[in-house]
Amino acid sequence: MLLSLSIADFVLVDRLDLDFQAGFAALTGETGAGKSILLGALALVLGERADAGVVREGASRAEVAAEFAADRVPGLNAWLADNDLAGDDGVLLLRRVVEAGGRSRAFVNGRSATAQQLKEAGEFLVDIHGQHAHYSLLKSAEQRRLLDEYAGCANLAAATAERHRAWRAASARREAAQRQAGELDAERERLAWTERELAALAFTADGWQTLQEDHRRLAHAADLVAGARAAGALLDGDETGLLDRLRALRHQLADLAGIDPALAGPLALLESAGESLHEAERELSRYADRVDLDPEALNDAEQRLAAIQAAARKFRLKPEEIPEHLAATRARLAQLGGDADPEALARAETEAEAAYRKDAGALSGLRRKAAAKLAKAVTAAMQQLAMQGGRFEVELPAGEPAAHGLEEVEFQVAPHAGQGLKPLAKTASGGELSRVGLALQTVLSGVSGAATLIFDEVDAGIGGGVAEIVGRLLADLGNSRQVLCVTHLPQVAARAAGHYRVSKASRNGRAVSEVTLLDADARVGELARMLGGVTITEATRAHAAELLGGG
Repeated sequence: MLLSLSIADFVLVDRLDLDFQAGFAALTGETGAGKSILLGALALVLGERADAGVVREGASRAEVAAEFAADRVPGLNAWLADNDLAGDDGVLLLRRVVEAGGRSRAFVNGRSATAQQLKEAGEFLVDIHGQHAHYSLLKSAEQRRLLDEYAGCANLAAATAERHRAWRAASARREAAQRQAGELDAERERLAWTERELAALAFTADGWQTLQEDHRRLAHAADLVAGARAAGALLDGDETGLLDRLRALRHQLADLAGIDPALAGPLALLESAGESLHEAERELSRYADRVDLDPEALNDAEQRLAAIQAAARKFRLKPEEIPEHLAATRARLAQLGGDADPEALARAETEAEAAYRKDAGALSGLRRKAAAKLAKAVTAAMQQLAMQGGRFEVELPAGEPAAHGLEEVEFQVAPHAGQGLKPLAKTASGGELSRVGLALQTVLSGVSGAATLIFDEVDAGIGGGVAEIVGRLLADLGNSRQVLCVTHLPQVAARAAGHYRVSKASRNGRAVSEVTLLDADARVGELARMLGGVTITEATRAHAAELLGGG
């Protein structure tokens, strides 16, 4: 609800700070005192178009700030988070500044915002009912939301919207597959060829390493045999072989060690070296015998190497990258096989459409029942509000399947007998529009909606008993909503829990508007003025006190 409104240098207001409470509050005052200025300031801070003409004469800028309790407003916190405009928990601050040159700036919770964002935030908070007001009840989306809330099918409406999104997504996938069918066929054919080429290699990274080693050995087999045998001959060939020379050296050193035992150590090392060299000679001999001089095996290895290297060049890969590329090719082929199945895509689309139409059909049925019930209730309420013979209808014209269902929702009204039904947004009279809004809000008082309702001209063209009914209805609304009403009728103002008087005064030679929250005695005086005009008698004051006591 609206907690406070601060206005500076706006039209006739130089400085005004107002605090508001829950319940029904009336704003009264002489014609021209500035009641419409208050509503204009509130409309400005709720995102209405800014005009340099609202800046008070002689001031450099006008500024309006409104603080709202926002802890129980459905959807508002999510909207603030989505727009990066969140503030203190439970409180929302809107501010609008209009420069004398016409430039306008908007702020939400102290952050710079657009006028559209002010308007969107305001739609969560306030409904303004009046001839020139821009308020949510005139919007098709809000009318649809209220009907769904009244019908108790808000959850089904949300599920229908989700079904529609799923249907459109399935349709988009099928259409995209159709458009891309040629491209996908070409890609699938190319991938299948790639998969055959690479799979035929039966290639693994470990196999590549082994193949390279085998090829090197086969390609140099003759050199390996010759080299091994030459090395063996150096070790144990003839009298010049290392082993023969080492044996002669050991014998010589053994004789010397017999003379000096200190040579026993070197002699032992020579004997160990002899054993090692002898073992090396035997290993070389065995190696030379094992080496395979197989030209056919060498040819096979060379052909396989050539095939792998050719494939790597063809696909612009390193040989060791072939297994990974083959796996990726197979994965993409599997994906294309599912995505490009026209029958599967068409079947998924059909199933999604059927699910949507099932929920949308159920939603339509609930809406039709609720529409008749709502029309009857609002029509009955209109008869009490000087709109005898008037009618309210909820039209549900068929539309294209959409997220909101299979039909549009439009509130229509005929204010009086003999008049044709027109969309609520095209009702001409401000008083009639306000009273239809009052009738609607009375019937919908148990339905979630804006926490603050503002009525302007709701009493235009009525009086007497109807005015008392209007006051009672506004008071009843005040039990569940915050209600602010600009009124000229004492019967309406007397029902208010709070009463603000708007008056015009002169300050420094300039006319200014002032707003005062009235106490009990001042309320009697204001009601007496509204009853009796310029001359207020004791009888008039007594009548005013009686009205207030009955309120």
